[in-house]
This record gives sequence, C-alpha cells and structure tokens, in this order.
Amino acid sequence: MSSPSAIAAVTSTLRNLLTSAAHEDPELLDTTVTTQPLAVARSGNDANQLNLFLYSTSVDTAFSNSPMPGQIKNGESGMPPLALVLKYLVTAYGRNNDDIYGHRLMGRSMSTLHDHPVLGRAEIQAALPDTDLHNQIERVRITPDTLSVDDMSKLWTSFQSEYRLSTGYEVSVVLIESSQPAKTPLPVLKRGEEDQGVSARADLIPPFPALSAIAPPDQQPSTLLEDTLTLIGQHLNGDTVTVRFTHPRIADPFDIPALPGGTDKRITVSIPNNPATWMVGFYSVAVRISKTGEQDRTTNSLPLALAPAIVAIDPPNPIPRDGAGSITLTLTCKPQVRPEQRAALLLGEREVLAADHPVQTNTLSFVIEDAPVGNHLIRLRVDGIDSLLIDRSITPPAFDSAMEVIIE
Repeated sequence: MSSPSAIAAVTSTLRNLLTSAAHEDPELLDTTVTTQPLAVARSGNDANQLNLFLYSTSVDTAFSNSPMPGQIKNGESGMPPLALVLKYLVTAYGRNNDDIYGHRLMGRSMSTLHDHPVLGRAEIQAALPDTDLHNQIERVRITPDTLSVDDMSKLWTSFQSEYRLSTGYEVSVVLIESSQPAKTPLPVLKRGEEDQGVSARADLIPPFPALSAIAPPDQQPSTLLEDTLTLIGQHLNGDTVTVRFTHPRIADPFDIPALPGGTDKRITVSIPNNPATWMVGFYSVAVRISKTGEQDRTTNSLPLALAPAIVAIDPPNPIPRDGAGSITLTLTCKPQVRPEQRAALLLGEREVLAADHPVQTNTLSFVIEDAPVGNHLIRLRVDGIDSLLIDRSITPPAFDSAMEVIIE
C-alpha cells in the first residue's frame, strides 16, 4: 500500500503526462511543466509553460470507516487508510505571453487528460519509484472539476495574481496506509456443540456441466500445495477432464488433469508441489470437459484461496530476547513470496511486517520489537491469506502445536 509520498507520485505522474502531450506538437517543443504556486509560476519565463498547481487536499469520506481492502478480515480491527482527493489547477502560459500558444497548450492538455481518465500502474511507478501507490486496489482516476467564476476569482485573488487561462481537475482516490498495527484475534473453533452450519439443496439440475462447490481437505477454509481438492457439481464426467486454475498475476493458467475415479457429480484434483511457479492468492477454478463426438464444455468458475504454509521456524524454541527485548524470526514458507506481495507475521494479536524481499524467495525475516514473553501461536499472512493454524483432521479441531513459539 502507498506511503505518504503518494501525493508526490500523483503530481509527478500528471507532470509527465502533460509534458509528453505538449511535446507531441512541434510548435510546443519549448514547453515546460512546473508545479509552482500561482504567485510565482511565471517568474522569469517567456517560453510556453503549463503550471500544475495542487491547491487543495481533502478526505474521501467513503473510506473513512472501512479498513484497507484485502488486509483485514472479519473480526479483526485496523485503522482505515487516509483516503485523499487531490484538486489541481492547470494554467497555460503562451510564449511571450501570446494567448494563441496558451490556448493551444490548454487544448492539448485537456484533450490528453480527457483521454487518460485513469493513471496507469506503470506510469505511477515510473514517475516516482519509491512509492507503492501503483499497487493499491482502487485505481487513481482523473475527473474535471468545474470551478465557478466566483471560486476561480477567489483562488487567483488569494495569491494576488492576474488571472490566466486555467481549468481544474480532481484526482482520487489516493490511499495512504496507516502506520498503526492491526489487531488480529485468533479464530473461533466452533460456535456451539450443535453447530452444523447451513445446508442447501438445488431444486433444478441444468443440463450442462456446472460447479457448485470446491472442498479443500478436512474442511479447511483454504488449500495448500500438494492438497487434493474435491470439486462438486453436475455433469462433470467425460473422456478428458481438466481443472484450470487462473490467477490474476500469473500470465498462463495452470491446467491439471483430474484424478481417476471421478463421477458426474464429484471429481478430485491434486495441486502440484511447485512453490516457484504457484503463488499465494485467490484463484478462479473451472473444469473443462471433453467427450468424443461432442463440443468441449467449460463450467462456471469458483474462487479458491491458496494459503501459504510455514515449513520451518528459525530459531527453534525457546527463543531468547536480546538486550532490547526484541527477537528476529525467520520463516521458510511455500509457495515462494514475490516482491510485490505483502507479507506479515501474526504473533498472537500482533501484526509484524516482513523485512524487504526484493526478489522471489521462500525465506522471510521478521523483527519483533518488545517481544511478549510466553507461548504464542503464529500465522503467516500473504496478500490477506493466512497460513493454516487449526488442525481439522482431528475431532474436536485444535490449534497446530507446530505453529507455537516460546519466547523467553
């Protein structure tokens, strides 16, 4: 998520867009794009010029009471992001104060921003590489902001400057992540002795293949590499049955043949142990069915969460604190974590972000300051998906003792 430098990233990206737009016109090759206040924008410059002035920042109240999307689960609490709306004034100055050049500049600028309503991820990253604004879920959008004659007059008068041809734009939403840690209580094992959940039965069975559910082993909420999944639906039998896993960040989908022994209502598939090619995240799962003499059919897609698995914890228990009361935990995990993925360690109710991992890796390091003494259960959270903490293969379910650390 973006840092406080997100505002500068937006301004730099807009400046690059306007510069490129102006230089596409041979008559405007001398154009410079500045980001100065109105009172000093034209000081000592007689060439063609565009001035991009950020005159207002306000909070988008739609995000004021909601935690960061994809990072906080139900039952957890975290500070909402700082959601900003940025207002800019674009002013055109013609060469030697010739308004014809100024009008030409303004027309080209407005046309470019009209055809470019969303700032691209690559554009933001190229403009200011040290911000993560390009990774936020919400897109950064540009919309015209029409100022009345009275508002425009007040804006220029406040800078004691003579009015020049200007137009307003609004850029939103810019999300800046809170520095306050989230609270992540442990999950509830069950709600009561008779907690059986909800059962539903379809009244009509369509004539084409369809998926109704995906069941990871032992009723786990997510799956792991090497797990065998059960896919439930209707008309799932065929000469060749292939399960396709699609991830939005992986260019090519994974096509895995279904295991032998499937029926028209139930098939199984095993996720291969390829930690370098698969990645933690939400996959769309569909089944492609081929029958001799018939057209191939593909079912609807259902979501599936692939969770990280903690393979090893270093150092082993018990873990002594250093003189400052801190410890450093190193986790070996699979699948491998990619540089653009957000990784955090959940120690009891605390969230600790991983140290920088600029390359794809299966090893993450966490520095826990003021580490609490005692026995604590840990989870690894990657892109909002937690490693499995509860062993549901036994009755009643219990916390996995291998995920416990002892801090002394």
